[in-house]
Amino acid sequence: MTSRERVLAALTHRVPDRIPLDLGGTLATTMTGTAYRRLRTHLSMEDAGAVRIFSKRSGTVIPDEGILERFHADCRAVLLGDPDINPDRQLDGGTLVDEWGVTWLRPESGHYIPIRGPFSNLDAPDLAALDHHRWPDPSDPGRYRGLRERAQSVHEATSYATVLNLGVGPVHLCQYLRGYGEWLMDLIERPTFAEALLDVAASFHIEVATRALHEAAPFVDVVCFGDDIGTQQRPLVRPDLYRRMIKPRHRRIVDAVKRFGKPLIYHSCGAIYPLLPDLVDLGIDALNPVQVSAAGMDTARLKREFGSWLTFWGGVDTQVALSRGTVEDVRREVRRRIDDFAGDGGYVLCAVHNIQSEVPPENVVAMFEAALEYGHDPSAVSASTSS
Repeated sequence: MTSRERVLAALTHRVPDRIPLDLGGTLATTMTGTAYRRLRTHLSMEDAGAVRIFSKRSGTVIPDEGILERFHADCRAVLLGDPDINPDRQLDGGTLVDEWGVTWLRPESGHYIPIRGPFSNLDAPDLAALDHHRWPDPSDPGRYRGLRERAQSVHEATSYATVLNLGVGPVHLCQYLRGYGEWLMDLIERPTFAEALLDVAASFHIEVATRALHEAAPFVDVVCFGDDIGTQQRPLVRPDLYRRMIKPRHRRIVDAVKRFGKPLIYHSCGAIYPLLPDLVDLGIDALNPVQVSAAGMDTARLKREFGSWLTFWGGVDTQVALSRGTVEDVRREVRRRIDDFAGDGGYVLCAVHNIQSEVPPENVVAMFEAALEYGHDPSAVSASTSS
């Protein structure tokens, strides 16, 4: 199979010739700049020139072709451009302000975190506050300039799967704009305002997705967007609250993508087992990152109960195995996830979220080498693991 055929097989629950692998294909399957440089040094690879940035705020990069080919990565990311009007403004003291009016701070080590939004200091926000805010323009031409050409270049000149990355969804945007705690309280105490803010964010996301796919759909194999709805121990909100206030907005986004006939990867960290029936109902095709260290996210159970509908995209533990384990620990981790997930297709292997700077480069190498070794014959994995 080609890489594209391999990924599409996994997304349609057919057994590929080997487990597809992802590094750098989505907003949550790449690596930080520090981890990337350490990996290149470890592999004695020559300087590949200027590092391409995936996300300035998360400090992540797009690995160069030498790294991607070294690990037989099957996906290539396609990214939107920066807006022409009101792009990020870098301020003194390690801060920047984005087009939404959110201020971000970067500590000495680590990535940017949102510290203040345009509605975060309002004790009792009302709809008038939304009416008077200067919202970003989803039609800004900078977002789409060259998008079709970039997607076409990957799709026609290579056999890799092209992944259109749409960024984060309405839950994240509302948290940034209002503040995490304030927004959660709004869902209960000020539902009219909370839903109006959700609608603004969702409508923006839908417009961007629609315009991007009008430009590039013929050359896009799969679409990805992220919206965290889980914590380490439980969903971010009660399932009934999710279904009443957030799920309708997620449905509008999913429907907008599905109108173009594209499979959709949905990214959410955390303990979201209680919400997986809802994701299936929405028509989500693949779940990323499958945070196996979170409560209730047992991979064998997930495959048994949801493997007929969801492709699992991720699963190799970063909290312990990759960051603190030995090479042999990593190999066992990879083997376990392939054993749990690979039966009847429906699995793309990668780390749980972006590979961080504390992950030893030896462990990154071990993850992909073990995946290639164990992933060529999924039907034999279960027997070899139990022996």
